[in-house]
Amino acid sequence: MANDYLLKTWREIAYNQEQTQEQYNQFWGAYFVQEKEVYKDILGHPDVVVKGTVEELAKKYNMEVLTMVGFLDGINESLKVENPIEELEDTTEVSLEYDPEKLYKNMVDAKADWLYNLEEWDNLLTPERRKELYKEQKLSGTVIKEKKVGRNDPCPCGSGKKYKYCCGR
Repeated sequence: MANDYLLKTWREIAYNQEQTQEQYNQFWGAYFVQEKEVYKDILGHPDVVVKGTVEELAKKYNMEVLTMVGFLDGINESLKVENPIEELEDTTEVSLEYDPEKLYKNMVDAKADWLYNLEEWDNLLTPERRKELYKEQKLSGTVIKEKKVGRNDPCPCGSGKKYKYCCGR
């Protein structure tokens, strides 16, 4: 059995191209309900680092091992130390010690409003800080186009000459 078996199996099920839109919506709808419960728990107890094997965490949160693998895949980039997601097995020890600001920004990036609007965030980040993080994340994907230098504008290199006689040649 290959090392990437669990993650690969999760991704094959989760991103199955052969399912109907209804099946896809049902699958993700059920997943998001379970995901939300885990986040409510870990955000609601920020002083407790949740650790254990993949199997133990799946039991703790009443979910299938593969569903827990999906959760771990989703949270991994927001953790203080990433789990060995590619090599997960039932017995792999994992930690859910997260960086609150990184996690919040990643939830915003994923457009997961059902997660970044959880009331459990109130104990972790002030409303002002959440607003700043939200804005930072939204702007990080925005390409800001530089204003084009006109031929007769002063050259941006600072020479004092018109652009057309300096760097615009």
